[in-house]
Amino acid sequence: MADHDGDQNEPVVEAVTERIDGHDSSSSSDSDTEKKPSSASVVKTKIYRLFGREKPVHKVLGGGKPADVLLWRDKKISAVVLGSATAIWMLFDLIEYHLLTLVCHILILALAFLFLWANASTFINKSPPQIPEVGISDDVVLGIASDLRIEFNRAHSVLRDIAYGRDLKKFLTVIAGLWVISVVGSWCNFLTLCYIAFVLLHTMPVLYERYEDRVDLFAEKALAEFKKQYAVFDAQVLSKIPRGPLSGKKVA
Repeated sequence: MADHDGDQNEPVVEAVTERIDGHDSSSSSDSDTEKKPSSASVVKTKIYRLFGREKPVHKVLGGGKPADVLLWRDKKISAVVLGSATAIWMLFDLIEYHLLTLVCHILILALAFLFLWANASTFINKSPPQIPEVGISDDVVLGIASDLRIEFNRAHSVLRDIAYGRDLKKFLTVIAGLWVISVVGSWCNFLTLCYIAFVLLHTMPVLYERYEDRVDLFAEKALAEFKKQYAVFDAQVLSKIPRGPLSGKKVA
């Protein structure tokens, strides 16, 4: 009788153990699935950004009003700035108006308007406009001169290091950039070149901000291909160029 009761209890015990084992396996699988997303969220893939950018485009451009104008956050102001630059370019380049002539004409109109208003004030019973006194303080001039001095010394130091050949890659990049600028400068005059740069400055940042993921992906592939070709060029050509000792003397 006891053996018969034991035989009846064995399936019950097996069912309970199977249920416990299934619960443990399901809980362990659930815990594993919970751990996987958390571990995956910890590991973040580093996204390549153009020129090693880590901040948003608005912050890179300095933020504030200038960045808003360049990124067309205020479309009216951006359109007025770009339209004014276009009008100036058309005035001086297409119509061939001269800057000195324009300044003289503006001064003639301003002086004539003030003269007529001052002499007609007795008839219209209205006081002439007061011309404000404008002066530049010594602090402003000294501050600008100090900033220019710092930037000039920094640029001179960089150009000196490039000329000494301490960074051959940077040297070749500067030579190629100057050659491209000289070729582009032979196509148009200086004013047109400045206008093209101004238009690009007001169009490229906003287009890049809109399609930055695609542009960064393409730039990453282009940079990888450039590094591959440069490594081949360095191994076959640059490494065979003899280099003399560099003097560490500073140029006064």
